[in-house]
Amino acid sequence: MRGNQTCPICGLIVLASLVLSLNVQAEVANPQMVQFDIKAQRADQALIEFAKQTEQTVVFSFDLAKQYQAQSVYGYYTQLEALSTMLKNTELDAVVDQNGLLSIKLKQINRNDNNMRKLSGVSAAVIPLLMATNSQVANAQEQAAQENIEKIAIVGSRVAGRSVEDLPVPVDILSAEALENTGQTEVGRMLQAIAPSFNFSSSSISDGTDALRPATLRGLGPDQTLVLINGKRRHQASIIHINTSVGRGTAGTDMNAIPAAAIKRIEVLRDGAAAQYGSDAIAGVINIVLKDADEGGKAAVNYGQYSEGDGETVTVDFNKGFALGDSGYLNTTVNYRDRAPTNRAGLHGSCQFYGCTELTDGTLLAGDPRELTAPRDTFRIGDADSQQFALTVNTGYELAGGQLYGFITYSTRDNESAAFFRENANGGGNPVLQDGDAVIPMGFLPKINTTIDDVSYNFGFKKEFDNSSSLDLSYTYGENSIDYTTSDTINGSYANLLRYEQGLSADDIRATIPRQAYAYGMELSLQTINLDFTQDFDDFSLAMGAELRTDEYRILEGSEYAYRDYDTNNGVNIYDGMSGGIGSENAAGGTQGFGGSAPESSVDESRDVISFYLDAETYIIDDVIISGALRYDNYKGFGDTVNFKLAGNWSVTDNVSLRGAVSTGFRAPSMQQLYFNNISTQFVVGADSTLVPEEVGTFRNDSTLAQSIGIPKLKEEKSQNLSMGIVYNVTDNINVTLDYYSIDIDDRIVISNRLGKGLSDTLDAALVSSGAGAGQFFLNGADTETQGIDFVATWSTQGLGGTLDFTLAANFTETEVVDLFTPAGSGLETIPVEDVFSAQETSIIEEWQPQDRVNLSALYRVEDWTVNLSLNRYGEYTVEDGGRQTYGAEILTDVKVNYFVTDNLSLNIGANNLFDVYPDKNTIGNSRAGTIVDASGNTIVSSTGVFEYSRRSAPFGFNGAYYYVGAEYRF
Repeated sequence: MRGNQTCPICGLIVLASLVLSLNVQAEVANPQMVQFDIKAQRADQALIEFAKQTEQTVVFSFDLAKQYQAQSVYGYYTQLEALSTMLKNTELDAVVDQNGLLSIKLKQINRNDNNMRKLSGVSAAVIPLLMATNSQVANAQEQAAQENIEKIAIVGSRVAGRSVEDLPVPVDILSAEALENTGQTEVGRMLQAIAPSFNFSSSSISDGTDALRPATLRGLGPDQTLVLINGKRRHQASIIHINTSVGRGTAGTDMNAIPAAAIKRIEVLRDGAAAQYGSDAIAGVINIVLKDADEGGKAAVNYGQYSEGDGETVTVDFNKGFALGDSGYLNTTVNYRDRAPTNRAGLHGSCQFYGCTELTDGTLLAGDPRELTAPRDTFRIGDADSQQFALTVNTGYELAGGQLYGFITYSTRDNESAAFFRENANGGGNPVLQDGDAVIPMGFLPKINTTIDDVSYNFGFKKEFDNSSSLDLSYTYGENSIDYTTSDTINGSYANLLRYEQGLSADDIRATIPRQAYAYGMELSLQTINLDFTQDFDDFSLAMGAELRTDEYRILEGSEYAYRDYDTNNGVNIYDGMSGGIGSENAAGGTQGFGGSAPESSVDESRDVISFYLDAETYIIDDVIISGALRYDNYKGFGDTVNFKLAGNWSVTDNVSLRGAVSTGFRAPSMQQLYFNNISTQFVVGADSTLVPEEVGTFRNDSTLAQSIGIPKLKEEKSQNLSMGIVYNVTDNINVTLDYYSIDIDDRIVISNRLGKGLSDTLDAALVSSGAGAGQFFLNGADTETQGIDFVATWSTQGLGGTLDFTLAANFTETEVVDLFTPAGSGLETIPVEDVFSAQETSIIEEWQPQDRVNLSALYRVEDWTVNLSLNRYGEYTVEDGGRQTYGAEILTDVKVNYFVTDNLSLNIGANNLFDVYPDKNTIGNSRAGTIVDASGNTIVSSTGVFEYSRRSAPFGFNGAYYYVGAEYRF
C-alpha cells in the first residue's frame, strides 16, 4: 500500500480470514467477543489490523481512509463495538452488502446506497483468507485492489499475503492470547502446551541443562530447529548439553530469554526450510513476532506454587506502547520472574560414614554412631532456583518513504541447581584427614550457580517501491553468555595440601578452605547482515537476497582453585602414604560438583559465513501455487553447500487443498561442537549398576589429543525432507489438516560414548597425558530416519450462551538410527562401534522423547468470563540408563478461568496438571539406594534410591500440580 493512488476506487484493500463465510444474521443474534489490540493510527492501517485480528475481509479506499485518524481499541469487544470505537470522530462508516461483504465508506454515501446496510446492529460476515477472491469483487475494482493489498508476511513463504491454508507447508500461528491461556510462566512450556510437535524436556543434576532446557521440534535435536525474532535469525545459547539428557551433544536456543508478555504471536513452520532460511532449519522454524502497538499496554502479576508447597513462582509483566510522532511506534516490555526450587528426591539409603558392614541379606549395619542421626534428605532433585529479569523493545518509524525498524532484547537469569551429595564415606570428594575426620563431617551438597545473560539488537530499513518491489537491509547482533560458579563445595586435593604440607588440623582446614569458586564462562555471539529484495508480478513473486554472518565463541578460564589438582605433580601423587592408612591421599581435584576450566581449555574462535538465496512462487494455474527456493552457503571451516526446496498447494475444491514439499537441508557444526573442551566429573553406571564419578574429558576435534588418534574435522549434516498433507474445510466453522513428513539425516553430529582406557593403545596414551579417565568426542557418526504425522482440527461454535472454540492437535513421530559408524582411518576405527556409541547414545536419539503427543483444548467465552480447558497426553518414552525402562503415557489437565471485573481489570485462577499426575516411578540408574540397620536390627533408613523419578528425561517434569492466581490491568 505504498503505490501512487489516482482515485479512491484504485485504492481498494482486500484482506481475508482463516475460515469460511458465516451467515451474517447468525452473528447478529450471537455477537462474538474478540480480543482486540489495535493502536491509534491512520484509519487505513487500523482497518488492516482489524481485518487481521477478526480474520475478516474488509474493502475500502486507501485514499479515503488514510485521511482519517482511528482511535485505539484494546480488550474484548464485538466487531460492531470495535469498529464503532475505532471509527469514532471520523466520517467513515462500516456497511455490509447483501452478500455479507464488509466495506468502509463515507457516511453520506451510505444514505444514498440502496444496496448497502449500515453495520449498526450487524456483525460482519467472515469470509476466506485469500489475497483476493473473484466472488466478492467481480469487477475492475478487484484488480486495482490486488495491486495495493496490504501484505502480511508469515514464516514459510517470502511472499507476503498468503494465508496459512494457501501455504504448501504446515504453519501454526499461535497468538499471544493462546500462549497466555496455557497458564504457564515460561515460553518453552507455553509452546509445549499448545504445539504437540514441540518438546521441552526436563532433567535434573545435569549441570547447565538444569538452567537452560533443550527445546526440540518433531523429535529431532535442539540444534535442528531454527529460531527467528521478527523474521531475523536468533543466536544460539552458549551452553552445549554434554551430560546425559535429551539433546546430548547439541546446542539450542534459549526459548525463555524472550518474555511472553512481549510476544504478539509465534509462527511454527513444521517443515524443512534450510533452503529458505539457512542452517539449522531441518526440523522447522520458530518465528517469534514482537508486539508493535504504539499505545496502550498492560500490567500483570501472577503467583503460583506446586501442590507439594514448593516451587513458588512470582511473575510480573509490564507492557506499554508509545507513539513516535504520527509515523512511528515504540513498544516495550519489562518482565520479572522469581521461581523457587522444587525437590522430589528420595531418601539417602547408603552409608554416609565409614565403618558400615554388609550383612548376608545385603543390609548395611551402621558402624559410626553418627549414621543413626544423619540427615537422609541430602539431595535436591527438581527445578532449579531461578530469577530472571527481561527487557524487550520493538520499534518502527516511517522515514523517506520506507520504514526504519529495530528491536532490542535483554535478559539476565540467575539459577542455582544442585549436584551430587558428597558424604563422609566419599573419600575423594570429601577427603578424610589423618585424625579420621572428613573435611566436612556431615557431608555437603555442592550447588551450581549459573548467570545467563542474553542480549540482541536489530536495526534495518525497508522500502516498498511503486512497481510492487521492496528492499530490506538489516543488521542483527546477538550474544548469549553463561558463567558458572560452584558454591557449598571444596577442592578435596587442596584440603590435602593444607593437611600434609601446612600441617593444619581438621578444624583449621574447615575454617580455611574456600567453599566456592568461579568455574568458567562461555560466550557465543552472532552478527548478521541481511539484504533482501522482493518483486511481485501479476501471478509471480520473486525474492532474492544475501547474508553475511560471523559466529564467535569463547570459553573463559576459571579460578585456579576451581580446576587444579593439588595432589599431583606431573601425574604423580605427592602424598602417597602420608595419612598412615587413615585418610584419602588422592582426593579429587577441582571444585566438587562442578569443576573449573583451566587456561589451556580457553577458547576464542570465530567463523564467517556468506549465503545467497533465490525464492520464487507462482500460480501455474488458478488453483495451484508452486514455490521453489535455492540457497548457497559458504562456511569457513568446511566449505560450501547448495540446497533446494520445491513445494506446492493445489486447491482441489473450495473446501479441500492438497499440499506437499520436497527439499534438501543442512546443519553446519555449531561453534560449541567445534571448539568446546573441558574435563568434568560425570556420574556413570558402574559394574554394580550404581552411579560412580569419573573424570571425563570432552576434547575438541582439532586438539592435540584428538589429532593424535586421528579424529577428523566435523562436516555438515545433510538432510532430505519430504512432506505431504491435506487441508479440509469440513464446514464453515470446522477445519482439519493432516500432514505426513519424512526426514532423513546423514552424517548426523553426535557425541561419542565416554571412551576409557583399555580400548586402544593410542587412546590410552592420549588419556594419560590429558589427566582424564575417559574422553568423548564430537563425530559425524550416525544416519537417522524420522517419520511422523501432524493432525490439527479446529471447531468454532456457539453454545451455553457464549462461544466455544475447540482444537484437537496431535503429533506422532518416530526416529530410528539406521547406521552408526566411526571415521575411516582414525584411531577409533579399531574400536567396536558399539563401544564408541553406546546403546544409551542411540536411545537418547530414538526413545527419550514421547513418540506421540495429543492436545485437546476448549476455549469458552461468555460475557466477562473466559474458561480454557486443555487435556495434554504425553505418550510413552523409553530411557536407557544402566537398564531400560519404558515410562507410560500420561494425560495432564490444565484449566484457567478469567473474569473481567471492569473493562480494564481482569482476574484469573487456574491449575496446570490439575490432578497431580506424575511420571512412573524410576527403577533404573538410581543412586544411594539401600537399607541400613543399627546394632539391634532396627531400620535406620530403607530407600530405593534418591532418584524417585527419572532425572534423565521427564517430558512434563515431575513436580506435580501447579496452582496459580493472577491479575491483569489493561490501559
